[in-house]
Amino acid sequence: MHHPAKFGGGIVMYLDEAATTPVKREVMEAMWPYFGPQFGNPSSHHEIGDAAARGLDQARRDVADVLGARPSEIVFTSGGTEADNMAVKGIALAAPRGRHVVVSAVEHPAVLESAAWLGRLGYVVDHVPVDRHGTVRAEELAALVHDDTTLVSIQLANNEVGTIQPLAELTAVAAERGVPFHTDAVQAAGWLDLDVNSADSPVNGVQALSISGHKIGAPKGIGVLYLRRRTPFEPLIHGGGQQDDRRSGTEPVALAVGMAAALRLAAGDNTDVITRRDAFVARVLAEVPGAELTGHPERRLPGSASFVFPGRSGESILLDLERRGIVCSSGSACAAGSDEPSHVLTAMGYDREVAQTAVRFTFGRTTTEEQLDDVVTALIDVVG
Repeated sequence: MHHPAKFGGGIVMYLDEAATTPVKREVMEAMWPYFGPQFGNPSSHHEIGDAAARGLDQARRDVADVLGARPSEIVFTSGGTEADNMAVKGIALAAPRGRHVVVSAVEHPAVLESAAWLGRLGYVVDHVPVDRHGTVRAEELAALVHDDTTLVSIQLANNEVGTIQPLAELTAVAAERGVPFHTDAVQAAGWLDLDVNSADSPVNGVQALSISGHKIGAPKGIGVLYLRRRTPFEPLIHGGGQQDDRRSGTEPVALAVGMAAALRLAAGDNTDVITRRDAFVARVLAEVPGAELTGHPERRLPGSASFVFPGRSGESILLDLERRGIVCSSGSACAAGSDEPSHVLTAMGYDREVAQTAVRFTFGRTTTEEQLDDVVTALIDVVG
C-alpha cells in the first residue's frame, strides 16, 4: 500500500485492500513493452507475434513457479470471478459420475452463483455450514460428501471476515472419496503459501485454485485458474482453442505479464503485520463501545480486521470515517448495489440487524502502527 494516497485533493488512509489494491510500479514497468513494441497477437506466426508469445510463456512459467505447478496447468482468465466460474462449472460439467456439488455457506458469490446455476441444470447443491467464526468443520463436510459428489469448492480465506479455513483437513475428506477440490484463494494470495505440491502448504492436494490480479498489485481484468493435469474439465469459452482449449480467446499478454510480476512481488514476511493487526484489534475491542470481532480470532488473514457494532449503522460509520480521511468497507465489495445483510455473517449466526453493522479494515505490509492508532481514535469518536 502506498501512503499517503490522494483522491480529489484530499489525503486518504486506504484500508480496503481486500476490495482492490493499487497497481505496483514494478508491475506497470513489466507490462509496458507489451502495450508498445511487443504488442502482437501471441497466436500470430511472425516475429511480432512470436515476441508476444515469448512474453506470455514466461509469464505462465513465472506463475507456475509461485504455485509449484506445471506451466501447462496455468490458465489466464479475466479475473477471480471467471476463474471461480470455470472451476465450479467446468469441473462439474466434465465429471464422469454424479451430479452433486458441495460449497461452503460463506463462499464468494462467484462460487455460490456458479453452483446455483448448476442447480438449475439439475445438479444437487449442498452448502456446508460454518461455525460462529466462519470455519468449516471437516466432520460437517464429510457428512455431505458421497460417492456421487462431483466437486467440493471451499475458499482458503474469507473476503469479508478473513477466516482461514483448515483446508488440509477439508481436502483430505474429498480425497478419501476421490472428489475434485477447488479453492478460491483470491484473498489468500500474497499472504499464504499457495504451492500446490508442497506438503507444508494449505493448498497441497487441491485440483483447482483461483486467484485475482487486482488484489495483489496487478491491474483489474486478469486472474489465474490453476487446473491440475488430468482433472476432467469442460471449457466455458469456446473459440480458437487458446490455452490448450481450456479458455479460448486472444490472451491479454500485458496483463498476464503483470499478473506474474505481481505474484513474484506479493510474498513477504507476515510477522509484523500480524503484530500490528492484533494490537489494532485489541484496542478496538477494549476502547470502542460495543465492538465485536467477526471471524476467527487467530486463524485469519494477517491484514484483516472486521467488526460489528450492534446498534449502529455500518454504512454511517463508514461515512463518518471517510469524512476523517479513512476509507474502509462494510464487507464484500463484490455484490453490486446490494443493501442486503452479509450472507457470510448470517451464515455465521449473526442476525440481520447486527450483520448490517459490519465494518471491515484490510491493509498491507506498509500500513503503520501509527496509522492504525489513528483509526482507533477516529472509531472512538464516531461510535462512542
